[in-house]
Amino acid sequence: MNIVLIGMPGSGKSTVGVILAKSLGVDFIDTDLLIQSREKRLLQEIIDDDGIDCFLDKECDAVLSIDAENAVIATGGSVIFREDAMNHLKKNGKIIYLDVPVSELKRRLSNIKTRGVAARKGESVEDIFRERNSLYEKYADIYIDATFFSCEQTVDIICKKLK
Repeated sequence: MNIVLIGMPGSGKSTVGVILAKSLGVDFIDTDLLIQSREKRLLQEIIDDDGIDCFLDKECDAVLSIDAENAVIATGGSVIFREDAMNHLKKNGKIIYLDVPVSELKRRLSNIKTRGVAARKGESVEDIFRERNSLYEKYADIYIDATFFSCEQTVDIICKKLK
């Protein structure tokens, strides 16, 4: 079974994912890096050049290409917009939603314009959160409020909840 991390950009999915994979002795897959490798471009370049809908399709294709067993998978924050991608991840995985409040996300996301966040022009962190939160909750098997925890503490909480 895979462990799949979902949540907003800046919620710690990639950092927590690496530590979790090391502590469990399993592979780590970062879907954002997978997209960049497949496309030979930065996420932001894909969004700027091709548009958000095309980016979301490329993200879905990258997720559908994952054939892993016993891996930790950190997803891009927008993966929840493609039901096919989420069904593929759920088929062989536990979905864990790392929730962080907007105030903390704003502090962490100083580079939202260059980070490769799938957002329409003029959308704020609040707008993005409001649009996505119910989808994160819909797909999550396990919910973790990661607001006040270090990455290591979050990994400990995930391990306890998985037992």
